[in-house]
Amino acid sequence: MQTLENKSILLIISGGIAAYKSLELIRLIRKSGGNVRCILTKGGEQFVTPLSVSALSEQHVYTDLWSLKDETEMGHIRLSREADLIVIAPASANLLAQMANGLAQDLASTTLLAADKPILIAPAMNHQMWDNPATQKNLKTLETRGIKQVGPTKGDMACGEHGMGRMAEPEDIMNAINSFFFERPLSGYSALISSGPTVEPLDPGRFIGNRSSGKQGRAIAAALSSAGANVTLVTGPVALTDPAGVNTIHVETATQMLAACESAIETDPKLDIAICAAAVSDWRAKDAQDQKIKKRDGETAPTISFTENPDILRAIANHKHRPTLVVGFAAETENLLDNAKAKLSRKGCDWVLANDVSAAQDNQKVFGADENHVYLINENGVDDWGKSSKTAIAIKLAEHIAQHLQQDEQKHAAE
Repeated sequence: MQTLENKSILLIISGGIAAYKSLELIRLIRKSGGNVRCILTKGGEQFVTPLSVSALSEQHVYTDLWSLKDETEMGHIRLSREADLIVIAPASANLLAQMANGLAQDLASTTLLAADKPILIAPAMNHQMWDNPATQKNLKTLETRGIKQVGPTKGDMACGEHGMGRMAEPEDIMNAINSFFFERPLSGYSALISSGPTVEPLDPGRFIGNRSSGKQGRAIAAALSSAGANVTLVTGPVALTDPAGVNTIHVETATQMLAACESAIETDPKLDIAICAAAVSDWRAKDAQDQKIKKRDGETAPTISFTENPDILRAIANHKHRPTLVVGFAAETENLLDNAKAKLSRKGCDWVLANDVSAAQDNQKVFGADENHVYLINENGVDDWGKSSKTAIAIKLAEHIAQHLQQDEQKHAAE
């Protein structure tokens, strides 16, 4: 029987009548052998006492950001860093809003802002608060950051109303905790992911780039990490936070990205997975200028000569230490499937995820958006994954990768 022995959980209890259920959750974690420390917010203290939480957890309960003793030991940093998983149950609408907007107003929100560990939320609130567009927007923001969620459910509420917003039962939250620790199909595997745009300088102030936001690559890195993989993410310039638990390397140019990817492969010659989700510039200026290219009245526009950038996907697919599974992306504006199939053959990769980035695609932009419509293309044909969030696509890709690698291992074991 699997237990939580040697696992450390930080439980944050925020305000709401559902806070009483957190006491049962603490009991279940302790019964399974897990270590649990608790942060109790001022709102949470209105429903459960520090004494009851401490008695069940057998640990000191943290309540105050300004505690002289706790903060002398940098409590808000240490609490998150020493945990394997952070669970928020109940997660109130207020705390979710603080998380989504990066606020640090009390010990709980400050600890979460300083956290570098996976987070599981169990929302609980009135159904009108749950349905409010502001709450749904906050949840979508947290989803894109890789925050995991269990519940809520529909049912009767303490206020006498009925609807969605009832916190998941302690047993369901415990199942989600066990799933995090034990249902991680990519544990023991290593992955390299390239993401975001590359920028190629023309002079000290100008460059050639593209519209890639890096959201899909970041989501893939987070999904593979959550599935247990040891992930290295090589990313071009993006306005995104680094995913928790992922070794993130920041680069700018295609040449730098290739060097970082090759270094990662040389460091781990038995790399299992490589996913090239970056939108790499095909060309760079042959002679980038050291000084700003000046515009002068009466002069014609300068002529810029270009040279081809390295092909990162092809280089990885044909590397002497080629990863077991190499996945490329094909962002096309026309003949989507034909071009993607040609890329699969031409580059030497195993799979290609194709998406239409033309302006006419669903009359919406793809670059920078939270949703995407992709097709998985491999030797077996084409699988239309439909339109969904980039986070959902990343999770589905992680599941497909785990299944493929496990089948591959079984095949080799049978030979």
